[in-house]
Amino acid sequence: MKSRRLSRKRRRATIVTAAAASVVAGVALVPNWSAGAAVTNDPTVDAATKATFQRLADAVFTDRTEALVDGAGSARTRHASGFSGSVRLSGGQNREQSSALGELRARRTRLAKLGEKYSAGSTKVTLDATQVNGRRAKVAVTETTTLSYKKPAAGSPKTTGFQAHHELTFRADRDGDWQLTGIRDTDDGYLAVNQVATPSVAKVSTTADDGPPDAPRAATSWPAPANRKNLTTGTYDYKAMVAYAAKYWSHYNPAYPDFNGEADGGDCTNFVSQSLKAGGWKHVPGYTNDFHKWFGTADIQSDSFIGVNEFSWFALSSKRVTPLANVYQADLGDVIQMDFNRDGSKDHSMIVTYRDRYGVPYVTYHSTNTYNRSVASLVASYPNAFYYAYRT
Repeated sequence: MKSRRLSRKRRRATIVTAAAASVVAGVALVPNWSAGAAVTNDPTVDAATKATFQRLADAVFTDRTEALVDGAGSARTRHASGFSGSVRLSGGQNREQSSALGELRARRTRLAKLGEKYSAGSTKVTLDATQVNGRRAKVAVTETTTLSYKKPAAGSPKTTGFQAHHELTFRADRDGDWQLTGIRDTDDGYLAVNQVATPSVAKVSTTADDGPPDAPRAATSWPAPANRKNLTTGTYDYKAMVAYAAKYWSHYNPAYPDFNGEADGGDCTNFVSQSLKAGGWKHVPGYTNDFHKWFGTADIQSDSFIGVNEFSWFALSSKRVTPLANVYQADLGDVIQMDFNRDGSKDHSMIVTYRDRYGVPYVTYHSTNTYNRSVASLVASYPNAFYYAYRT
């Protein structure tokens, strides 16, 4: 989650309002979406058409996943190009898909140079809601994707996976045929391995304290100098941190608020803080906007518990972390952050949940919900971002 300067009263009001709106949407809006606002000459969107919307979405994201698989063909499209007639890609979306597949194949090449390949991919898309207004339709879907690592080392993760949410826009032509004209990723962050959209960033935040500590950037060169971590003794239980992240990466803990989709950066730092708390990090109570404090419950959270920059400031000033010189030095329970547009304000937080025998860390995070993604994949996908790594 991006840094926030909201007052506590305003934040609570926002969450309550959002919750109330979701209840209203669930009771009143969804049935109206399906009913639409059709007029006499508008095409009918029946159950069969909705099912075809879902199958086309599945085909589009399956193509994108398979573009990352080692040995996959170089055809412009495969599954999605087979759709024609009543539901199909528009000409513009065909070009968008072609561009996306080309970018993902280039990502596959960069990954291979870093020693990572995928042997297989599986994508499943479910339809969540359909909103119809005359000759326009918006379709909300959830994508669940798994990629299998090629020749994983003994004990290493065999797969990486994520869940992503998308909104597809369809428009009917004069013959009543529906064409897919746009795809919008609705999670905060745009951090799925098969996504090509530019990650969202917010304006640089300021703080009332004019002296927050600066985190040094971590190098992304491979291999990294050795910097082993003692996982068996010390203050914190790193296995408990990993277990928490594994449990709640896709099913959010109801004991905490969910900030995904809150339009101010998502749930990433909130999730990291929860994982650290599960491994022994203790609350430091105080004012919510004092970055020297750190606490989070179902009812109230400090800015440092949920804000990317504030977390960094607290973690460094409290001496609970030390910076790492290279992102590949990170180990279980360590934290990695990213600044996508290199503007000095960090945009995303992740926790390390595995490290393989070759020294590659794997991270788990929210917004987009992802489990055991390798740091090599992040570097290949966002080579121009700034990275920060913290030993916890």
